[in-house]
This record gives sequence, structure tokens and C-alpha cells, in this order.
Amino acid sequence: MKSRSNSLGALHPILFFAVMYVVVLFLSIFICSSLFYSLNSDTVSLGKQIPAEKTASFPVKVSTAAVVH
Repeated sequence: MKSRSNSLGALHPILFFAVMYVVVLFLSIFICSSLFYSLNSDTVSLGKQIPAEKTASFPVKVSTAAVVH
């Protein structure tokens, strides 16, 4: 009696990595494009206008903390 063999079982790891590659590629393009558009967006397009007197630069205090083990 001959046994029926299916070659799909041998291709399972290759198909898994191919599908995962496509999913990760799609998600990375979506995430990177959304970050790019959010960082390069114009404030006027968001409906927020900055008043002219508020645009002057002002000193900013920056503090850092160092943890010593």
C-alpha cells in the first residue's frame, strides 16, 4: 500500500517566514510613513495657529539625572 505524501509540510517554515516578512514589511511601511507625516506636518493644517507674539524663543531649562550603581 502506497502512502500519500504531501510536500506542503516541508514548505511550512518557508511559507511561514514569507508570510511574516510580508506582514512585517506592510506594518513597517505603515508605521514609518505615519511617523514621517506626523513629524513633517504643518501646524496650520492641523487647525492650530501659533500667535506671532508666542513664537519668540525663550530659554529652556534641561536637567538630567545620573544613576550610579
